[in-house]
Amino acid sequence: MLPKTGKSLPQRQADITFAELVSAALTEEVGETHRGVKTLMRWTGASERCVKHWLAGTHAPSGSHLLALMRHSDELLRHLLIAAGRREATVGLELASLRFKLRELLLMMDDGGVPPVRH
Repeated sequence: MLPKTGKSLPQRQADITFAELVSAALTEEVGETHRGVKTLMRWTGASERCVKHWLAGTHAPSGSHLLALMRHSDELLRHLLIAAGRREATVGLELASLRFKLRELLLMMDDGGVPPVRH
């Protein structure tokens, strides 16, 4: 129900906190540069304006955009699991990251070449 007095709708604290959480995670993952914005646009199909709002923490992504971000961003997934009280579930993320880094190191040692690019 709308308030009877005042000119603006009341803001729910949970929405603000969620948008800030997403902002912190995405900023940590890709940064706030134009390149980071383009990366997030490519991951989600969202407009540049939407992505800039996410990074600023003023708006949160929609459900479909959030799922796309979680597919690509381990940092966002980790932040969401911790916020949901599921810190123990982040161990699997760390394990996958360590496995990739170990494989990268072994390839470097065997080939003496440049490590593969992670997608």
